[in-house]
This record gives sequence, C-alpha cells and structure tokens, in this order.
Amino acid sequence: MDVPVRESVLWRVFPARYILAVLGSIGFAIVYGLKVNLSVAMVGMLNHTAIKMAQVAEGGHENKSVHDLLGGEEECAPTGGSSNVTEQDGPFVWSSEVQGIVLSCYFWGYFVSQLPAARIAELYSAKWVMFFSVFINVVCTLLTPVMCELHYSAAVLMRIGEGIGGGVTFPAMHTLLSKWAPPSERSFMAALTYAGTSLGTVISMLMAGVLTANIGWESVFYVMGGLSLIWCVLWVVLVQDSPQQQRFMTADERAMVTTALGNQGQQSHKHNHPVPWRAVFTSPAFLAILVAHTCSNFGWYMVLIELPFYMKQVLKFNMTENALAVSMPFLSLWFFSMVLSRTLDWLRGKSIITTTTARKIGTICASLVPGGCLLAICYIGCSRAAAVALMAVAVTSIAGMFCGFLSNHIDISPNFAGTLMAITNTVATVPGIVVPIFVGYVTHGNQTIHAWRKIFFTTIGLYVIELVTYTIFGSGEEQPWNKVDTEDKKESKQSHRNSILYFSIYE
Repeated sequence: MDVPVRESVLWRVFPARYILAVLGSIGFAIVYGLKVNLSVAMVGMLNHTAIKMAQVAEGGHENKSVHDLLGGEEECAPTGGSSNVTEQDGPFVWSSEVQGIVLSCYFWGYFVSQLPAARIAELYSAKWVMFFSVFINVVCTLLTPVMCELHYSAAVLMRIGEGIGGGVTFPAMHTLLSKWAPPSERSFMAALTYAGTSLGTVISMLMAGVLTANIGWESVFYVMGGLSLIWCVLWVVLVQDSPQQQRFMTADERAMVTTALGNQGQQSHKHNHPVPWRAVFTSPAFLAILVAHTCSNFGWYMVLIELPFYMKQVLKFNMTENALAVSMPFLSLWFFSMVLSRTLDWLRGKSIITTTTARKIGTICASLVPGGCLLAICYIGCSRAAAVALMAVAVTSIAGMFCGFLSNHIDISPNFAGTLMAITNTVATVPGIVVPIFVGYVTHGNQTIHAWRKIFFTTIGLYVIELVTYTIFGSGEEQPWNKVDTEDKKESKQSHRNSILYFSIYE
C-alpha cells in the first residue's frame, strides 16, 4: 500500500532516489573507511625497530642477503623527505604473520554474513540491514584501541565484527537499488552508490595518516567512529525500502520510478519468491559475474589493504607521503566512475550500445588497464614518480567495475539481485582473506621489489582470467529464471481461465 507523499520544493530539488544513492554512497564510504583505516594506522601502531630485530634473530636478513646475491637487486633508498623525518615506533610488536591475520580476519565475518543478510533484505527490510552494517562497524571501531591494548586476538574479534557488518552492505544496497533505480539510470545510481567505497578510502587514508602522525593512532578510531554516528540518524529518517513507503518525495517521482520498474519493488516486497538455485548456478551470465567479481577483488584488496605497506616497505615513503600517495588515486577513481557511468548510460539511452556492451566496457576497463599498470611497475625499479603515476592509473581504472559487473546482477535478475550479489561477494571475499596472508608470507624477511613482483604477477594472471571470461560470457539481458508470478498474477490468470470456461459452456 502506498503511503501519502509530502509534496515539497525540497523533494523536487533533491529527489528521493538520489538521496538514497548519496546516503548509500556515504554509508559505503564509512564502512570502507573504517575497514582500511587500520592499514594506515598500523604503520604507526607497530614497533618497527623491535620487529626488525626479531627478524634478524630469525635469520630474516640472511634470507635477504641470499636474495640480493641471486637477484642482484638493492633496496630503494629513503626519499629526501623520509630521511629527515623521525617516525616514532608504536607499542605493538606484531610479526608480519600476525599483521596478516589482523588484516584478513575482517573477511572471516564478511564471508559468513552475506547470504543470510541478502534474504533478510529481500524478504523484510534492506534499509535496516544497511543500518545494522554501519552501526556495528562504528561500535567495533570505537572499541578497537582498547581491544588492541588487551591482545591482538581481541582486535581480531573487533575486525570480525566489522566484517559481519561490511558483508551485508552490497546485498542490502543491491536490493534497494532494484526497487529504486530506473533502468535508464541504473549505471549511474549504482556507480554513485558504490563509488563511495573509493571516496571513503581517500578520506580514511588521509585522515588516518594525519591523525596518526599528529595526535596518535588511537585518535583514528575515536574520531572516525564518532563522526560516522551522524549518518545513522540521517539514514533512519530519510530512507525507506521502496518508493511506495517513502513519504518524502513527489508524486511525479514515485510514479516515474514505479512505472519504469513495473511496480517490481512493491511485488518483491510483498511476496516470498524461492530462489531458482539450479538455474542460477547453471547460468553462464551469472557465472561470468562470479568469476569477474572474484578475480577483480584480488586486485582490489591488494591495492586497498596492501598498498600502504608497499609504499612503506619498498619505496620507503614516510607516514605523510604514504597517506597522500595511497589515497589520492581513490579520489580520481571516484570522479572517473561518475564520468564513465554517465557516459555509458547516455550511450545506452541513445541505443548506441546495449546493456551487455556497457557492462563489458566497464569490466574490461577495470581489468585490462590495472593489469597493464602492474606489469609496468614490475620493471621500473625504484622510480617513485613512475610507480605512483602507474598506481594512480591502475586504481582509477578499477572504477569500471562499478558500472560493469557490479551492476550486472540487477540486469540479469532484479527479483533476486540481493541474493546474487551475496553469492558472488561471498566467493569474492576469499581474496580478501588470502591477500594479507599471501603478502605477509611472501614479504616475510624479504620486503623487496623482487618479492612484490610475485604478488603483482599473481594479480595480473587473475585479471587476465576476469577479462577473458566476462568478455565471452557476460550478459546484460534479463534471464528467463528471473521471471516469477506473484500470487496476484496467478489468481488473475486462474480467474481469467475460469471466465473463459464459463462463457464457453453457456454460449
């Protein structure tokens, strides 16, 4: 049942569907910001002197000398700025293995929460699932400093809690977008919403770097967690699960959205449709998204989580330089995602390209370009300017995934978009668990360019798999198994058949 709308000039200037997208984007910015802030803060939390001494005792330097003899490579010298800056060691003597566990355990919670959350979002309320996501991240972030002081295992529990919250974001927003985003605006609204991940990364890395260097690592969690509470209030007041439930919008906008979607949001909200599991897992279109999402996430998490350590360990950037070099490419990613998604929507609207072509263009951009950049980085040595420039291009081009395969679930099955996103994002969580542990293992006692080449080449190989698979099997067309009859339709069809039978007997 539609609730009465409250007509206002304000809602004409700020349409409800864009308020949803903007707040969703900020929600993603918060969740991703609270996820990556530890990667930057940890540089100031660790006692690097004690860790290096422990590595010497374990024979880490001996391993490195052997590598240097075989590879003939030297470490990069510190930058001029770095040599003049004395960075204070933090309180924690966590080995590279412990660091990998603390960073990767986020994805343990992320892995288990998505499918249950997707079904709850589809059957009950995606709005409150998204609220839960941000709120639990805020609570765990505020408790992180205290837990770190207790023991690293307590910090692990907080990260798992954040992961549980983070895991439900994409399924919840996919469900909301399937009820709010007209097909003609789907690429842009999805890109606007999900690009908040990059905006949050920029803000978080810059804030974390400045706060850690000037106030202390604890301030990163208290300041960022406290500010995020404002979003919780705005989300509860301004967002609803569907246009039919939204009071703060114009009647024209409600009619436009529901007409464009064929009242799909209302039907999906009222009826419990069983997921056609067999059809889903035998669908080439869905499996292409699954492969692309999983391979892409390896590269995404590599730059999102491990890039600060590459800049610190190999290129020898100090804390301030590190924050700037790592975060700024994510700002250009945000701008590029807006431009690319708008361009693809315009081309689709003019019937110049199909939805399938648009999704493939976005995905090719997000795999071919960063793969090429990583290949170049493997052979530029200690050229910091070139490394930063190539990383900037690589991170920026990843924006193509937001209007590529990440929007594709809604195209092929709007009725089950949340569940499909939960499935692919659950499998794509595995790289998030693997990447920190893999990087920690490869770079243990061997924090050199040669070691990072192994990491980059692995990432390039997965990008190639993504590129080939999605280009061949990807599709933007609605799949036959998405079509479901509501009870109302079934009753209508049965009534129609009964009427035909009645008149045929008595004519």
